[in-house]
Amino acid sequence: MPSWNEILDECRHTGSGPDVVRRRYIKELAEHTKRNVIVYYSGWLQKGELAKQGVRGFDVNDGDKTGFMATINKLDKKIGLDLVLHTPGGEMAATESIVDYLRSMFGTDIRAIVPQLAMSAGTMIALSCKQIVMGKHSSLGPIDPQIGGVPAHGIIEEVKTAIDAVTVAPFLAPLYQMIFAKYGPTLIGEAQKSIDWANQIVTEWLTTGMFAADPATAAAKAAKVLDGLGDHALTLSHARHISMKMAKDLDVDVIALEGDNALQEAVLSVHHACIQTFSATPAIKIIENQNGTAYIEGRAHAVLVPA
Repeated sequence: MPSWNEILDECRHTGSGPDVVRRRYIKELAEHTKRNVIVYYSGWLQKGELAKQGVRGFDVNDGDKTGFMATINKLDKKIGLDLVLHTPGGEMAATESIVDYLRSMFGTDIRAIVPQLAMSAGTMIALSCKQIVMGKHSSLGPIDPQIGGVPAHGIIEEVKTAIDAVTVAPFLAPLYQMIFAKYGPTLIGEAQKSIDWANQIVTEWLTTGMFAADPATAAAKAAKVLDGLGDHALTLSHARHISMKMAKDLDVDVIALEGDNALQEAVLSVHHACIQTFSATPAIKIIENQNGTAYIEGRAHAVLVPA
């Protein structure tokens, strides 16, 4: 397997740099798996300062649908899809729309491959697939929704804590009124709706996808996953990293990347080539298939590259 430095040297010595190298490795991954491959990569780790400055596009958003439409066009839908994910997450509505579109194209014959991180909405996308491929270095994340950067579960927990406290000691009511003054009048209701929405769609995806082979246990397995990944009281932090072992303990259908040396080499070569692209170019997001059709988003605009 080429090391990070070897792929960096390869990018430097190739005429068109990272693009040529990245596309070659994506094609090699598809040739190994005999399946379609689409990489869905965000450069939020390499361009963290831009993200802090409010530059948009790093997250899962509705604009990504254009990239998926372009990269799925003309693919042979009968051979399924391997979706290589590296994302911090993003908008739940966009996530639901993207998953619905992917399933309309490939049914449930979609496998998620997570070379490093698929957090939040990225985890939700992974859970919509029939299997997830992870390495010892890979992580998923909690799927607890965020409201303006605040965990929806945390808001509900704070409300319940206040109700319990005031029930026992009514004189604390003015104190909690001051605390809740920071929330808008509809925020608590929106928090609960967001939780219900996330639970509903992930349950549906799990029961019709990953756990569909055994309908008798599908609902119970889905509930276990939601309890483990969706409850803020258990995950403790939205940024918590969920390892392959932790995911397996929740009965998520995870395949160890290390179990297939050739697959591991192909996947990590794609990963390193994508990261090199973010480090060496203005790109902040890449959606690309094995044929070289790409939707590459930069800080100011996106470029569609036909095969």
